Amino acid sequence: MESHEKGLQKTLQTRHITMISIGGIIGAGLFVGSGAVINTTGPGAVLSYAIAGLLVVLLMRMLGEMAIVNPDSGSFATYAREAIGPWAGYTIGWLYWFFWVIVIAIEATAGASIIHGWIPSLPIWMISLVLTFLLTLTNVYSVRSFGEFEYWFSMIKVVAICAFMLTGLVILFGFLPAHPSPGLSNLTQHDGFLPKGFTSIFIGILTVVFSFFGSEIAAVAAGESSNPEKNVVKAINSVVIRILLFYVGSVAILVLLLPWDQADLLKSPYVTMLDMVGIPAAAQVMNVIVLTSVLSCLNSALYTNSRMLYSLAKRGDAPKVLLRLSKNGAPVPAVLLSTIAAYICAIFNFVSPDKLFLFLVNASGAIALLVYIVIAVSHMRLRRKYEKENPGVLKLKMWMFPYLTYATIAAMIVILFSMAFVESMRSQFYLTMLIAVLVVLSYTFVKKKKKANVIEETREDLHA
Repeated sequence: MESHEKGLQKTLQTRHITMISIGGIIGAGLFVGSGAVINTTGPGAVLSYAIAGLLVVLLMRMLGEMAIVNPDSGSFATYAREAIGPWAGYTIGWLYWFFWVIVIAIEATAGASIIHGWIPSLPIWMISLVLTFLLTLTNVYSVRSFGEFEYWFSMIKVVAICAFMLTGLVILFGFLPAHPSPGLSNLTQHDGFLPKGFTSIFIGILTVVFSFFGSEIAAVAAGESSNPEKNVVKAINSVVIRILLFYVGSVAILVLLLPWDQADLLKSPYVTMLDMVGIPAAAQVMNVIVLTSVLSCLNSALYTNSRMLYSLAKRGDAPKVLLRLSKNGAPVPAVLLSTIAAYICAIFNFVSPDKLFLFLVNASGAIALLVYIVIAVSHMRLRRKYEKENPGVLKLKMWMFPYLTYATIAAMIVILFSMAFVESMRSQFYLTMLIAVLVVLSYTFVKKKKKANVIEETREDLHA
């Protein structure tokens, strides 16, 4: 194990960064969750996806602007520290780490459940631990091995969603005689485009906005990119196309193809599409694709968590041992700590799923929105600083600054506090706020400890 003096290796290529950013957006939330959103919102779910997607596009543009000026493995936590203060960088960095630890446990269990369906003799808890362990190895070996695995995971997801969309279009344009095209009937019948009223769109946004979380990983990966400026610009500029095509486009096909009020068809809408064109074992094909999404999420979560820990340690907000690197430039202790924490959460999931694990899941529920708000506020402050100190440094600029940044901050705050008024999300809101307050309080303890260490070191130097 080597020291951190050489720093993280910058071996991620353009194709890695591009596919990492794509993979961050296409997940089980699209393949599985889109049907539930359509069933609760109606055809108007397309607007929910479009509005939430627009907000995320704006946020990624802000993040891209900051990432080009300062490509750092801590990403938005680093920018929050610089723009708002050390306490903000500390708080959002640890909250983000906590969020992905919970996601690792959830995704490992989901993936294990799929494999258990194929091999019932293997217990789910064992499979979940094995999956996490295997992907830990790819992250421990080198950043390039992570990039390669994520590249191919993302490629499979992209091919799958494009195939699904093509299948849907084949049916809609009437190229499948066995299943006549429904045309626009699913938009006009079944109580119309907004069967549950305009407010249902807003409820849909509350659910959908979390599906986009993960696209910010491209900015984290920029710190290990061989050409961060080129790669970040390419990744951020393509966010618009990805959201329009993969989310809004595919959901639009689903609402045209399937009646919104038939829950049995929407339980797994992509399986329904495959059944329509007579593809054998459609459910198993879907299981393979969802498993790929799960493994991709696990891989990315372990990566981004270790880099966030590394960044926190570099600024004295986490133990210095997390700065140790392998000969391949991988922060092994940081990866292992994330893995161990995920193992513990996975154990909670099997020992106390309805108490301990449910508490952890709910406590991480609104962290994505806190991260989004911090990104926007950091951009507001740093943009003015950059323009004042070195205007030429901005290679990628946020549109209509500062108005769109203000509008995005306001929208995210409204979405966050609206969670307190939605019964299914209320516990997530309050528990996340509780965890956030506890992390802020822990910062005061860490700050006092660091101050005491500085005083002690000064005394030792004077007596030396």
